[in-house]
Amino acid sequence: MHAVMDSPVGRLTLVGEGGTLAGLYLTEQRYRPPEDHFGPRDDQLFSAAAEQLREYFAGTRTEFTVPLAPRGTPFQHQVWAALREVRFGDTVTYGELAERIGRPNAARAVGHANGHNPISIIVPCHRVVGSGGSLTGYGGGLPRKRFLLEHERR
Repeated sequence: MHAVMDSPVGRLTLVGEGGTLAGLYLTEQRYRPPEDHFGPRDDQLFSAAAEQLREYFAGTRTEFTVPLAPRGTPFQHQVWAALREVRFGDTVTYGELAERIGRPNAARAVGHANGHNPISIIVPCHRVVGSGGSLTGYGGGLPRKRFLLEHERR
């Protein structure tokens, strides 16, 4: 099942398994599954997640509480859990994130896991920057990453 909602960064597709959010995809997102893998559309299905996203974009929410069920490897889950600990308005480098998970030499692997994050925005992969603070790689495109980071700094 999936739902679609509009946002300041374009249409968002929320995908679920068993009523739990398993994917949140931007349009034209790298590694976005084909639309026919999302199942039937029901825009009421993820009303709590959609409401939290609206609050986030309105500037009244800094943390998400919806249950998540992303699919990935144990390493990816470790990286995605660490991403959720990066606070609203903060950024972290790939190397710092690798250190946080106890794998200081795994910055490239962290970048790969970050790029394959299936739950954009809620699992804040946009908060990861290059070693000098530069905006590097984002599955939804650098303009969206820039928008999200600027939104969180306001």
